[in-house]
Amino acid sequence: MVAFALDAPFPFARPSRRQPDHPMNEAKFDALYRRTAGKVWSYLYRLTGDASIADDLLQKTFFRVLRSNPTVADDDHMRRYIYKTATNLAFDHFRETKRERAYAAASQRSDVRPETTELRHDMMRVFAELKPQERALLWLAHVEESNHDEIADALGVKSKSVRVLLFRARKRLGELLAKKGLAPEVAR
Repeated sequence: MVAFALDAPFPFARPSRRQPDHPMNEAKFDALYRRTAGKVWSYLYRLTGDASIADDLLQKTFFRVLRSNPTVADDDHMRRYIYKTATNLAFDHFRETKRERAYAAASQRSDVRPETTELRHDMMRVFAELKPQERALLWLAHVEESNHDEIADALGVKSKSVRVLLFRARKRLGELLAKKGLAPEVAR
């Protein structure tokens, strides 16, 4: 029979969540937030198409960064870490929204169609038709001007896959633009 001391922790208990050794101080966090929040918010807005969702995801992103207190080598590594966190949260949001829509559709009568919100610009509508990963790829490549390694880090894919994924995303965007009559006319 094994005896345990009353004041000793149970040997099979889960260890508590590890707290950072040196939490980020307020000045460092404020500087990091001022440098990156605007671009991250724009990225999240383009992914979601909704300013309030982008606000929520931005707040969650920086909360996770603050809570995890990652040890990073430089500012570039921290930027990639923040974009990866934001991307993961956006994908989580899309999965949750998809589940909610499926549940709502199952509970509604089949003859009632849910209302869709019209976006102001045609390009935003077309961009919204892309898959979340396609939107993220195009945004990081063309707006943020990230290289393939940075995109791979942010999206959690292999660096060699980014080229093919970007090609497919551009091709799909071109097809959607052509279908809507928004593709540039080719001079012959």
